[in-house]
Amino acid sequence: MSDDEIVLTGVSARGFHGVLDAERRDGQTFVVDVHLTLDLSRAGRTDDLSATVNYAEVASAVVNRVTGPPFDLIERLAEVIADDVLAFPLVEAVEVVVHKPEAPVGHPFTDVAVRVRRRNGPRTVIALGSNLGDRGRTLTLAVDALRSLPGFTVTSVSPIVETDPVGGPEQPPYLNAVVVGRTTLGPEALLAELHRIEAAHGRTREVRWGARTLDLDLIQFGEPGSGHEVVSTDDALTLPHPRAAERAFVLVPWAEAEPEGRLRVGAGDSDIRPIGELLARLDRSGIRPGPEWEQW
Repeated sequence: MSDDEIVLTGVSARGFHGVLDAERRDGQTFVVDVHLTLDLSRAGRTDDLSATVNYAEVASAVVNRVTGPPFDLIERLAEVIADDVLAFPLVEAVEVVVHKPEAPVGHPFTDVAVRVRRRNGPRTVIALGSNLGDRGRTLTLAVDALRSLPGFTVTSVSPIVETDPVGGPEQPPYLNAVVVGRTTLGPEALLAELHRIEAAHGRTREVRWGARTLDLDLIQFGEPGSGHEVVSTDDALTLPHPRAAERAFVLVPWAEAEPEGRLRVGAGDSDIRPIGELLARLDRSGIRPGPEWEQW
């Protein structure tokens, strides 16, 4: 990892984060420091803006989070700011410090702050499905489990769609969704965790493409064409998912979670396609809006 940094200090905005009614009603000032780790050598040699990160855009992202929907904890505010900054191209790691100088501590103090450090990792796409039991609740709990998984950071969650079954025996309709995230886990370790979450919700595998309480498919590991991308033909872990390009119930929610997403459909770089292009070729008649997510 590079030793270079961009440091943005004292970004200030008014927000309504906190657990007390007065905090949610009256708001208070939050101050945020952001340290971006990235390789600045090309920017230094070429004077090219595309070789660095526009810190004005970083500041805007921070302010949007501070002034946006409130969180109970500044720990959560720091986490989502870190997610936003890591989404900027070239950023390898980030440190975010959220200061809450007006916090209701009850004693004289100068400042209270939360500091988080996060490293960037391969981008991953996970498809979720359920057609047995309380489907919406099961999907919500599955996303909760992914949010709590050490080494995995959820960056985007699609709306839920309801879909007619494709293949397999006669069975009830599914609820489907897609989660996009970053991970410091390897693909085999991440897949093992997905299987563990499935098992915790009673998933069994007696019938191929049969009904299930929960299905978590690892669709893609690493941005296609990047150094992080994993391509595998192993029966135990085939990446990218071999049928993802044919499944509207994957591509429809994926396009909502990550409109700019791309999927590899062949061996060459010319075989990396925007998911919108792939989706345009598919029949979407069996897909309709699903229920709203339960509150996290």
